[in-house]
Amino acid sequence: QVQLVESGGGLVQAGDSLRLSCATRRRTFSPYSVGWFRQAPGKEREFVAAVGWGDGKINYADSVKGRFTISRDNTLNTVSLQMNSLKPEDTAVYYCAASITAVDVPTPTLHDYQSWGQGTQVTVSS
Repeated sequence: QVQLVESGGGLVQAGDSLRLSCATRRRTFSPYSVGWFRQAPGKEREFVAAVGWGDGKINYADSVKGRFTISRDNTLNTVSLQMNSLKPEDTAVYYCAASITAVDVPTPTLHDYQSWGQGTQVTVSS
């Protein structure tokens, strides 16, 4: 089990930037990939970005490519999501999640992730 805590959400205007952080902790060392997902009101949770453990392979949803950047610091046990050029449609609760099965693969599949944070709200006004 990996514990995850998100931070950095808030209310911004369209075109602004935000940086989300995910602090991770696990009692015994073992590798895991980390993904960011988001859920808007009335919609299903959707994939945003993910980073693998080994060589840090990265995967992005088409909707955020070129605007969002995921990065990982294994010494600090944190994964960040830099969000630029935010749009109102980016408004959602953002969750980070860890997968101990898809370790080196930045999988976009929600059910590949076993541990989830509680989420942080991002609101983008027009």
